[in-house]
Formats: sequence, C-alpha cells, structure tokens
Amino acid sequence: MNNIKSNFSIKDLENLSGIKAHTIRIWEKRYNLLEPERTDTNIRYYNLSSLQKLMNVSFLNENGYKISKIAALQKDKIPALVREIALKSNENNYAIQSFKFAMLNFDQFLFYDTYNKLAKEKTFKSIFYDVFIPLLSEIGLLWQTDTITPAHEHFISTLIRQKIIASTETFQSANQNDSTKTFVLFLPDNEVHELGLMFVNHEIISKGYHSILLGQSVPMNSLLDLLNHYDDVTYVSYFTIKPEKDDIESYLNEFEEKIISKGTSKLWVLGKMLEHIDADSLPKKIRAFKSIDEIVEEL
Repeated sequence: MNNIKSNFSIKDLENLSGIKAHTIRIWEKRYNLLEPERTDTNIRYYNLSSLQKLMNVSFLNENGYKISKIAALQKDKIPALVREIALKSNENNYAIQSFKFAMLNFDQFLFYDTYNKLAKEKTFKSIFYDVFIPLLSEIGLLWQTDTITPAHEHFISTLIRQKIIASTETFQSANQNDSTKTFVLFLPDNEVHELGLMFVNHEIISKGYHSILLGQSVPMNSLLDLLNHYDDVTYVSYFTIKPEKDDIESYLNEFEEKIISKGTSKLWVLGKMLEHIDADSLPKKIRAFKSIDEIVEEL
C-alpha cells in the first residue's frame, strides 16, 4: 500500500510554508492564488502543485513583493522570479524551501541541484549550520505534527548523511595533529538520530584528531573495549530522544562508574534531552555542551 503523503490540509500548508491558515484563506478567496480540491465528503485538500505555489508565493512575499502583484503574475512566471531572486541574493531560506520540496516529492535531483548551487558559494560547514540545521529543526516539527511521514524524514536525512560522509572523507587522509588524542563518538541504546553526531565527527577530523565513529544505539558495555586500545579517550554522545529524561542521571552515573572512573578518559554530551538535568551537578569527568559550536571551540 502506498502511504506516501501527497494531499495536504490547510494546516499542513501552514506548517510547511509558514503562512497562517487564515492568511491562506484570504489569499485564496481574494486573489484566487490556490484552488483546493474536495473529497467525496466535501473536505478541502491541496495537492503538491498547490503547496509548491504557496511556498514560492511565501518566498516572494518575504522578499518585498506585495501579494496583489504576485497574484497578477502568470503561473509560470512565479517560479522563474523566485529563482531569479534566489540567484541574486543567495537566500538560505530559498535553499531550505527547495530541500523541503525535494523531500516532499522524493526528488533527489532537486536536492543535489540545490546543494551544488550552495556549494559554489559556501563551505560545507556553512551549509550545515546555515541550512541543514534549520531544515532539520523544521522537519522535526513537521514530523511531530503529522505533516510529513517517516519516509519523508528518512529520505532527506539519508541525503544529508551522504553529504556529511563525503565532506568528512576529504579530511580522512590528512596528517594527524595529535595522534595521542582519541575521540569515540556513539549514541546510547535506542538512539538513532545520528546526523548531529556525524557532524561533530566531521569537525573533529577536520581538526586533525583521531576520531572513531561508532554510530547508533551502542550498548554501554561495548565501550569498555576501546580502553583496551587507547589510554586517553574522550567519549562524545548526542542525546536527542534517549535516554529518557528520568533515566539520564542514572545513565551518566553508570557511565562514570563503568567507563571513566579510572584513568584519564572523559565524556562529553550534548543534545535536547540535557534540558532535563542540572549540568552543574554532573560527575567530574562528564561535561555537558549546549551546542556543536561549544564542542568545536573546545577542540
């Protein structure tokens, strides 16, 4: 069965475009900007073409075009004008909108085309901070509100993951600046949101340090094996949804006892779940960071 979402409610349009549903209705009634379809039970819905048009209208409106002027444009002139403005201004917002539409259409060509245009003007680091991080934040909200399906999220995440890996590989053959300093990056049990951790790995390697990326859902006991190979390890983990908020303190205490109580190793952690703990009360060898930037500055 094909469960991929291609029809959208007006609330979906609001979530995806940032235009309030009330405003969309006014534009629709006053300027005939959109033509909703109806189900057999007379419920209004919008197709991908309507969504794309609204996202383009939103972009033009944000760039100073009055809605009356946009409405007067011929249908094929709107995307052309959007591309023209984006080319001149190199707007990050346009790239985010393009990536979102690539996600909704499962359009790899549009993803690569948008990325390649950005790469002509920006470093990968800038693309990640200026475009991918805001995009991923929006995607998280869209998934939570059932505006997109898990298939959409996996599609765009996989493409971003490929870009992180490709950029990381450009540093892999560089000489190590500090061969005695080893970072081990992992996600705790049942944590699968690895893009942030992968970018931390990218930044560590770009600095010339030795980094071992273990990836998703690593049992704590497995980390003990690393101590048989390296004396001084900085473990790095990213808590997005795991451990649960009531389990974070016990997880960190257990980590301190089993992994880093002896020797010089330590643990750096970041992620949304750390909002639920008091960072000042952490064990001595465990440090909480508020952002990837903070970790990069510490390297």
